[in-house]
Amino acid sequence: SMSLREHALALFRCAVGTVRPAPMLKRAVKLQGDGEPQLLVKGQAFPVKRNVYLVGFGKAVLGMAAAAEEILGDHLIRGIINVPIGIQESLQQAGMQEMLLKPHSKIQVIEGAKNNLPDPEALKGAAAIQQLAEGLTADDLLLVLISGGGSALLPAPIPPIVLEEKEKLTKMLASQGAAIQELNTVRKALSVLKGGGLARIAYPAQVVSLILSDVIGDPLDIIASGPTAASSHSIQDCLQILTKYKLLHSLPKSVETVLSRSPTKATAPEDYSHVCNIIIGSNTLALDEAKCQAEGLGYTTLILSAAVRGEVGHVAMLYCQLIQLLHLGFTGLGEGPLSDGVRRNLLQLAAELEIPGLDLAEFLQVLRGLGPRRPVCILAGGETTVQLQGTGKGGRNQELALCVALRLHRARAMETSSPPGRCEIIFLSGGTDGQDGPTEAAGAFCSPELVSEALQEGLDVEAFLSNNDSYTFFSQFQDGRHLLVTGLTGTNVMDIQAILIRDT
Repeated sequence: SMSLREHALALFRCAVGTVRPAPMLKRAVKLQGDGEPQLLVKGQAFPVKRNVYLVGFGKAVLGMAAAAEEILGDHLIRGIINVPIGIQESLQQAGMQEMLLKPHSKIQVIEGAKNNLPDPEALKGAAAIQQLAEGLTADDLLLVLISGGGSALLPAPIPPIVLEEKEKLTKMLASQGAAIQELNTVRKALSVLKGGGLARIAYPAQVVSLILSDVIGDPLDIIASGPTAASSHSIQDCLQILTKYKLLHSLPKSVETVLSRSPTKATAPEDYSHVCNIIIGSNTLALDEAKCQAEGLGYTTLILSAAVRGEVGHVAMLYCQLIQLLHLGFTGLGEGPLSDGVRRNLLQLAAELEIPGLDLAEFLQVLRGLGPRRPVCILAGGETTVQLQGTGKGGRNQELALCVALRLHRARAMETSSPPGRCEIIFLSGGTDGQDGPTEAAGAFCSPELVSEALQEGLDVEAFLSNNDSYTFFSQFQDGRHLLVTGLTGTNVMDIQAILIRDT
């Protein structure tokens, strides 16, 4: 029989496996028919006859392109993809041959965006993609592959703006505390290809975008700054943001020129009738797959949300209270003042975190009906944020797991009458790209006993946390059993969390 940790690991691997580039693309895209071949994309048919061009940009696009080329065969004429610097070598070293293009591929690979920032290499790649799109006709089909990190890999400032000026403006906004949505709105307004620009340039060719989402809620115009989606923002929005951060009067001349020339209204949706945007991979898809697997392992499984966000400490409180409620329900104390108090705390926390689309009251109602001693699995996904204060090594997933462990330990210390009945509980948080911060771990596991174990070893958990040093903490344990190490996965749909509880 598998340990609880092995179950959690199997669920995580299964979730990631379903959004790996090759299986994901092969599920979504099929080539059908000999005489009049058609490309079927999630049930929509596009006629093809050696008229397919391919472009792509993002961290997971290399594997997507390799799978697409295999499916398209001779129908693909040529392609250009912009991928992060060093990715081909990393995948080669990791032995992930299936994510690399074949030796005589028709797809040209350009590596750029060092440290996930636009650079001259990324600019060169963007120019090549623009040139390819400009040359297309009504008989052509442009397949666009998009994944997270695509924004930095597709820089094409509207002339006369140069890259340095656009970067400087973005940095100024960021230092004034502008939100990522605001940064993207300004970026799009100054870009040739973002905010639907690539789709407009490719007209009159048919454009089909296959998108791997790394953004909460999968908004088409936000993922990689929406190069093939109608922007929901106008120049007015851009000017409002610049006014809000008092930057309107310190803009480079070139930016002023572009803003004064731009149409004030957003492009009409009908200008995108030649475009078909399809999300082929997301956190939701990964969680659904993990749920099937968990049910197969005998767990009653609930998905909390695919949009969990907020500061790590806050989110840890939510998971800690959920674990306490599960524990009370498991040991037959699901009704009474104790669990009512925990439910109230949970509703309060959920209101503060403002998790999109989460109906916690309904979720708690379902949880209530489960009855004692049932093995239960709760799955969730999204992306938390960490306030960096220390100089330690870690990442948001390892920090979340350590925060949850500490809060569970404190909650236990306060419980004078611990509920009877033994059960085991594990919490897991991991990044689906296989990398959590600058460490080789993807995340970490914790149990309610972890902090007691650490104290026996003389480890001060709070000191590790205040130094953002979760990786060093988890590395202290022999055989690294608390670290989640998967290696590079070649995909990214944010993070996945799992809580498992069962009889000992």
